[in-house]
Amino acid sequence: MGCCDCRRPWGLLILLTGFAAAPAARADVLSVVGMLRSGGCGGLVPIARPLNHAGVLDRAAEQWAAGKSLSEAAARSGYAAQSVAGVHVSGSDEDVVRLLRRSECHAVAGRDLHDIGIYRRGSDSWLVLASPQASGPPLAPASSASQSLASRALKLVNEARARGGICGSRQFGPAPPLSLSGTLASVALRHATDMAVHGYFDHVDPSGQSPADRVRAVGYREKLVGENIAYGPITVEEVVQGWLHSPDHCENIMDPRFAQMGIGMASGQAARRGLFWVQLLAEPRA
Repeated sequence: MGCCDCRRPWGLLILLTGFAAAPAARADVLSVVGMLRSGGCGGLVPIARPLNHAGVLDRAAEQWAAGKSLSEAAARSGYAAQSVAGVHVSGSDEDVVRLLRRSECHAVAGRDLHDIGIYRRGSDSWLVLASPQASGPPLAPASSASQSLASRALKLVNEARARGGICGSRQFGPAPPLSLSGTLASVALRHATDMAVHGYFDHVDPSGQSPADRVRAVGYREKLVGENIAYGPITVEEVVQGWLHSPDHCENIMDPRFAQMGIGMASGQAARRGLFWVQLLAEPRA
């Protein structure tokens, strides 16, 4: 349930409740693995660093799919592995997401793992995860999980804005693309972390600050602020799809007045061990 209070000097604030997220659509398998690791399998295991996507392990995954053992596949690819693990999943992209979440999450969330490769054939995906020997060749570092999450979320949101669509009973035409704001991302992450640590789910934090209050507190000069929150989705695809299927969340995403966004995610503690998500949207003052 949402409400719009335009009497406040900071403009629009949509107050939203949680929702049952829709399945991810065409989710990238490597992105799903990254989100599972950065979220500790939805808060069930310790958070793990992002993996490097290594081309040599792509070749190892192809060798494994061809019938070689994992260790032989890694050796043939030229990767000097200290440890190696493999996951074979089959089905649609939605099926793969469910399998990784429910039965293979612990296999891909090992904190000792460093690199990942993938081979896909039809509806089958072979993942090879490994850590190199100390003498192994250095591999290119991956971007941080937060950067990957933000870039993927921005792409999905801007695709939806470019199409236009219906949010509940409201029709929205195509809207200009949003850009990422590091300031908004920092505020979003701080609120997601606060909810995760203190076990609440609300736009107004325990100190009484609204989204606009939190944005102003870091010096961001806003003309309009909106916020979407969610609890439970595992991947960025799931959370964006869920927001787009909820009229009030969708209206925030499609609002052509917004020009910037930031997104943050944190793993819950104690009784609420799922993932907390916060998306901030804003129209900055000129």
